Amino acid sequence: MADDRGARIDALLDERDIRACLVRFSRGMDRFDRELYLSAFWDDAEMAAGPFVGSAADCWDWAVPMHEAGQLVTHHALLQSTIDLDGDTAHAETYYQFTGRNRDESLWIAGGRYIDRLERRAGAWKIALRTNVIEWACAPPPIPLPFADVPDLALNGVSSRDRDDPSYRRPLVNLRQPANPGNG
Repeated sequence: MADDRGARIDALLDERDIRACLVRFSRGMDRFDRELYLSAFWDDAEMAAGPFVGSAADCWDWAVPMHEAGQLVTHHALLQSTIDLDGDTAHAETYYQFTGRNRDESLWIAGGRYIDRLERRAGAWKIALRTNVIEWACAPPPIPLPFADVPDLALNGVSSRDRDDPSYRRPLVNLRQPANPGNG
C-alpha cells in the first residue's frame, strides 16, 4: 500500500506541474507576457492553432498582433483537464473558453479543447505538441462594464496586457479607501 501511495503522490505532483504549465500559456497570452507564454513550451514544440502551424515562438508572433489589433482584453479560461501520464510523456485534453472584448466593444466567445503532448525533460513538464480544436463560437450582445462610475476604481489598477497589470503587483495592496457605509 505504501508504494501505491507514493506512486499516487508522484502522479498528483506531475499533474499539478502539468496544470501549472497549461496556466502559464493562458496567462502569458492574456497579459502579452512572451517569456511566461514560452515557458509553457519546449523550444522544439509544434503548435496547430486555427490556420497556424509552427513553433510556439512563431505562434506568439502570429497571435499577439492579431489579438492586439482586434481586442482590448482577452481571457483564455481553462476548464477541466484529463491527463494521462506515461513515464516522461503525458497527454492532456483541456477544455477552454476564449472571450475577447473587441476594440469596437463587441464580444467574441469561443470554446474548444487544447489537446497536448507534454514531455518531462530535466525534471520539468512542458508542451511538446499542441492542437487547438475550436468547437463553437458566438458574438453575444455587449453590456456596459459594471461599476464603471466608481470614482477611484482605477486606483487598484486597470487591466493591462503587460506587467503593469495589477496581477503582477507584489505585494498586492488595496489603494482604495473603504466606502462610507452610512445611509445619509
